[in-house]
Amino acid sequence: MRAIVTGGAGFIGSNLVDALLDRGDEVTVVDDLSTGRAANVDGAIARGAKLLVVDIRDAADLDGAFAQARPHAVFHLAAQIDVRKSVADPAWDAQINVGGTINVLRAALAHGADRVVYSSTGGAIYGDARTIPSTERTPALPEAPYGQSKLASEGYIGLFERLHSLNAVTLRYGNVYGPRQDPLGEAGVVAIFTGKLEDGGRPTVYGDGRQTRDFVYVGDVVAANLASVEARAHGPVNIGTGTETSVLEIVELLRELGGREDFQPQFAPARDGEIARSALNIARARRVLRWSPAVTMRDGLRLTLEATHAALGRR
Repeated sequence: MRAIVTGGAGFIGSNLVDALLDRGDEVTVVDDLSTGRAANVDGAIARGAKLLVVDIRDAADLDGAFAQARPHAVFHLAAQIDVRKSVADPAWDAQINVGGTINVLRAALAHGADRVVYSSTGGAIYGDARTIPSTERTPALPEAPYGQSKLASEGYIGLFERLHSLNAVTLRYGNVYGPRQDPLGEAGVVAIFTGKLEDGGRPTVYGDGRQTRDFVYVGDVVAANLASVEARAHGPVNIGTGTETSVLEIVELLRELGGREDFQPQFAPARDGEIARSALNIARARRVLRWSPAVTMRDGLRLTLEATHAALGRR
């Protein structure tokens, strides 16, 4: 299979690129390297992947990348993911997340892609949900322009399906964590905390630390993407664990795994607009993708710590 991975030099994207290569697929990475890192795909390029430095806002350059790659499958992960930046400049956020997605969809159609797998967000779309774990039918109430732009992009995907018979599916992620994660967005709490653990620091916890998220390991998210290529599913599909984990629980697990009794939280005032609870109902993913998360929180944090330690050792 020939695949394009937009945002393929980023955290989730680069892990997906590696998995596609492991299967023997032909992979083209499209990334403007604004937040993605070329180092994340150095190994993939050595194994035959191609890196095209393209901004998804540039329709002509993007069309050229698709013409060169001739993909069967398009994994669209390129996005602006910083919630605070989206609040500061909603128009810029929309240019990337909505306008860029439209360009990807048009290129996919123009070059005959068989399947588009779109990476969206669960927590940021559902907002302060009344139903937890939230299903795909939970009302979408984004609390920030980031969540609104991802929801708008989902709407365009549905439109392209109706108007052009595009074959697509949307994956709404929980808080993804794991190797190669940068501390961007609220999901970056694991990356921030593991960094603090490694350098002898202490984790800063905003509010009382009892706020919960659905943390899902990046390897499980990659598996969901791969499952989505062959599945006939359409529309949004939640990708998480269905389990709430608090920030304080993350601290406790890392303290235990890292063997640092002094790894104690230092508290700071709660941040405005932060939702109290979030978790995703994944019954639809089990049914339509035949996918379930395989990595526990403890094992995922252990794998992340090992990867962080190895990366620091190579510097």
